[in-house]
This record gives sequence, C-alpha cells and structure tokens, in this order.
Amino acid sequence: MNKRTIMMAGFAGLALTGCIQVKAPDKPIEINLNVKVQQEVVVKLQRDAQDLIQNNPELFPQ
Repeated sequence: MNKRTIMMAGFAGLALTGCIQVKAPDKPIEINLNVKVQQEVVVKLQRDAQDLIQNNPELFPQ
C-alpha cells in the first residue's frame, strides 16, 4: 500500500465519524408497566369469604 491509499482511507474514516450522533432525547423515556392484578385479588377475596362462611356458619344461615 502506498501513502496515498493510506491517507485516503484515513480521510474516509474521518468523514464517516460525523454521520453517527448519540444524543439524549428531548422528552423523558416512558416505560409503561401496566399489569392487571385484578384476577389475583378476586380469587383471594373469594377464598377469604369462603373460609369466613365455613368457619362461622351461624353468621350466614342458609
């Protein structure tokens, strides 16, 4: 390789470095983690109510 080829490769490398930019976003990054836990709560309440009825049958006559 001669000096001219090496210099051209160096200039090409310098020219390409200006194409890549890392910049912080203007707005904050928002991560939406909406998770529904309704089913777990309902099942737990159903079990608690069932245990309450079974342990206190005089409070809940049928």
